Amino acid sequence: MTMTLADLLAPIAPDQFFAEYYDKQPLHIPGGAAKFAQVLSWRQLNRLLDQTHIWSSQSLKLVREGVAVPAEQYCTRATSRDGTPVLQPDSAMVAQWIGRGASVVMNDVDSLSPGLVAVSDALEGAGLGKAQANVYISWQSHKAFHSHFDTHDVWAVQVEGEKYWNIWEGRAEWPIPHPVFKGLGQEHHDRAKGKLRAKILVKTGDLLYLPRGWYHDALAEAPASVHIAYGVHAPLGMDLMNMLLERALYEPAFRQPLPRQDGTAAARFALTSRAAQLGQRLSELTRDPKVMDVLAKFVADYRYRRAGNDLLAARGLAATAPAADAGDSATFRIVSPGAKPVRRGAEWQLKGPAATLPLAPAEAEAATWLLARPDVAEAELRAAHPAIDAPALLARLADAGLLAST
Repeated sequence: MTMTLADLLAPIAPDQFFAEYYDKQPLHIPGGAAKFAQVLSWRQLNRLLDQTHIWSSQSLKLVREGVAVPAEQYCTRATSRDGTPVLQPDSAMVAQWIGRGASVVMNDVDSLSPGLVAVSDALEGAGLGKAQANVYISWQSHKAFHSHFDTHDVWAVQVEGEKYWNIWEGRAEWPIPHPVFKGLGQEHHDRAKGKLRAKILVKTGDLLYLPRGWYHDALAEAPASVHIAYGVHAPLGMDLMNMLLERALYEPAFRQPLPRQDGTAAARFALTSRAAQLGQRLSELTRDPKVMDVLAKFVADYRYRRAGNDLLAARGLAATAPAADAGDSATFRIVSPGAKPVRRGAEWQLKGPAATLPLAPAEAEAATWLLARPDVAEAELRAAHPAIDAPALLARLADAGLLAST
């Protein structure tokens, strides 16, 4: 599965988005229920949660009416695969809290499925920054968080149910993840959020964009609601400061001691002069083509690295991974490698361990394609050969002993 920024924003054009909304104001884009259907589903959520060993009290949290549930109340003490003690969510305890209205927060999921990766790649591919995703599962009339702002842009993708979002007029001035901003209390937020700007009902297939620092809160409207909050972290001026700090290590002037202070005017003047000299040198460094080349590459490459694995292709043993997403469709392993259709006059035949199958020309072409692979999913076969009846062909090949269901 692949997506682009244009796919996410449709029917809004990216040019209009950057001109009118990006880092300027919130944007709500209604979509049909099918728009993000391949991104995440209830079945996929359960499948992810059933990968028990990847979750801890840090990666999976429960929140009820704005208060985090203590880890000890939904986790049990366990030993991780590397022998480290860990608090691991317990499905029965989690279910009890869900019954009481607690929201489920699944952190850092942006690489855990093809659909989640597709949205991440669309945002990063547009040069917006590093896209990190959390899943928020909430229940009707239960609020997980009070009014707040985030220290990154928020792209909320609604995949199940409905949720009301309160968008306030207040905006913090480009906050960053630092105690100066993280330590602000709820009283401050309640004062700073200002008046209600809009109350938006976000439905399945909708997208909501919030610039960094914009005050908001949300409340589930449907019996169950799932949205994925992609937090997009853009490169900042602070990153340039860090680069200049590293570059200054090679400048003798920055390694020299500062003038000693003894309270005299002369000592103060010497310190002021030295500071001005260092400031001038920093200004010169920001115009150094080599420094700017490093900065330009840093900004252009500011994204997370994910996916891209194809182990058999690395050994030259199979084709590269398919673009199509298998999703929840049936999958099969090829258990008779080397088998291929052969032409007998005007007919095509495929011999398997259990039977010999007559094939139409289009089926022979599809069978040749899938039998050259280590495994196949029904969705992949449908995408590669839309003219044939994929389920029927797979069933016949399985009956002939050429495939095994996985």
